[in-house]
Parts: sequence; structure tokens; C-alpha cells
Amino acid sequence: MKKLHLSALVAPALAVSLLFVPGPVSGAPESDLLPGWDVSDESSNAVIDHGAWQDILDTYLKTGDPSGINRFDYAALKASADDRKKLSGYLKSLAVIDPRTYSRDEQMAYWINLYNALTVFVIVPRYPVDSIKEIKSGIIDFGPWNLELFPLQGQKLTLNQIEHRILRPIWKDPRIHYAANCASLGCPNLCPVAFRSDNLEQLLEQAARDYINHPRGAQVQGDELVVSSIYDWYKSDFGGTDAGVIAHLKQYARPELLEILGNHDDFDDYYDWNLNAP
Repeated sequence: MKKLHLSALVAPALAVSLLFVPGPVSGAPESDLLPGWDVSDESSNAVIDHGAWQDILDTYLKTGDPSGINRFDYAALKASADDRKKLSGYLKSLAVIDPRTYSRDEQMAYWINLYNALTVFVIVPRYPVDSIKEIKSGIIDFGPWNLELFPLQGQKLTLNQIEHRILRPIWKDPRIHYAANCASLGCPNLCPVAFRSDNLEQLLEQAARDYINHPRGAQVQGDELVVSSIYDWYKSDFGGTDAGVIAHLKQYARPELLEILGNHDDFDDYYDWNLNAP
């Protein structure tokens, strides 16, 4: 496996990727606990400082786009040596923490922010790219998700391990898919607020509501209900069936979408892998 560490970024990979995917691209990783990480200290009131990540978001994440999709200015961050150093310093500060010594909510916020910051970190030195899938983890492994990016407690973690072997199996919360951002137009928005234990529930609920009621979450094309491929790739997290997915969507659907969902019992899916740059 190709290795990437915080102190040594590899050169950009040149690859051609399928940017718009009308349906599932491949088998999605299963939720499979990475041994040793399902530990917490619920007596702890300690909090983790995500201020540097909030500064990065405040400076480079562009909200209010007419499309309803938040855009990240990778070019501007790449041009700022000081802020690239700030991002690297933030990740290094997370690398010396043992998240298992914190409460479960504080841990969840830690892992989500780490995932999102690492995703930005891996894209910036390679920018411009049209899609995160152009960054290769191996000879034929498109996307950076299997790169060993993050040294923590004697392990070198990948983005796939953080999402599919820590976040998903420990919390078993489908709203994780609205929080962990893959830097694509088809993905739920990168949240403009750093996750913390005291805002976690509010941000997860808002992220689910915003995505589901946006066309890239669910829409009707002709007579067909078309939803994000996230609901197909990770159907097991949303009830395991088309009916389970639709039931999940109904929990957050505004009245107009709710009426549409009531007329459908299955769906097609799509995903746009173009980078969420301005």
C-alpha cells in the first residue's frame, strides 16, 4: 500500500475517473469494527480543540452558492503557506490525542472533523484535480481512501478505516453519511461548523435535512424517484431495503418531498464525483 504521512506529501497522481455515476460504482466498504477503538470514558468532561479547523472552514469554505452546494477553495488554501501549516498543525494535534479517553460524543466529533480535514489535506497539494477519484491509493485503486494517512496510537489509519471501521460500526448512525465529506458535488455539504460534542446532534440533524431535501439527495425524474447513490451503496445503514431508505428519507422530508415519496416504493440512483471546488 502506498503510504502518505503528514510530513511527506506524495506527488499528484494522474488518472482518469468517471465523474458522473448513474448508479453504483462498486461494492462499498462494509461496516467492520477495527479492533481496539470501541472504548470511551463517559466520565470525562474534557473537550478537544477544533479551533484551527474552524479557522480553515471560515476562510476557505464558501456557502451560499445558488446550487445549494458548499464549495471549498482548494486553490486559495494551496497558495497560503501559513494556512497549509495551520491545517497540518491541526492534524498533528489530533495525532497526539487518544480519542478513547474522551466521551463518546467528543470522540464522534473528533473522528468526523479528522476525516474532513484529512480529505482537504490530501487534495490541496494535488490541486487542480477534477475529482478526488483522480488521487490514487494504488496502481488501480482510484481515490485516496486507502492511503495510510494518519498515525495514531501506533496505527496508520486510512480514510476508509476512519469511516467504515470506526465511525460506522461504533455509532451505527446513518447520519454519519451526511457528516463525513468526500469533496464531491454529489456528497452532502462540508459543514461550515466544526463538530463538537455540544453541537453534534444539531449539526447531524440539519445535515440530514438539508441533503435529503436537495435534488442530489432525492428528486423525481419523469416517473422515477432518483436518489443519491449513497442510499444504494450503504443501504444496510438505511434499513437494508428500498423501503427502509424511503422511510429514512420521509423522516426528514419537507411536505413537497414527503408527498412525492409516498408515491414510490423503489428508486434509481446517481452520484456526481466532480470536485466541490468553486
